[in-house]
Amino acid sequence: MAEEAAVPSESTASTVYRVVLNDEEQFSIWWADRPLPAGWHAEGTEGTREECLERINTLWTDMRPLSLRLRMADAAHA
Repeated sequence: MAEEAAVPSESTASTVYRVVLNDEEQFSIWWADRPLPAGWHAEGTEGTREECLERINTLWTDMRPLSLRLRMADAAHA
């Protein structure tokens, strides 16, 4: 249920979204005309829901949170 609230579902042809990400480099979309939730910042892309999701598919190539990627990289070098 929390996931449903996290992804905008009010979609019309005129709705503009933005691509957002958090400090763990996890991406989502958010309404462009609403304040960002705490802990999230704009990536720079705005457009339709589909355009924003396409941009996320291009950018988000590793689904692991940043902190996990860094720990794994440190362990590989130890």
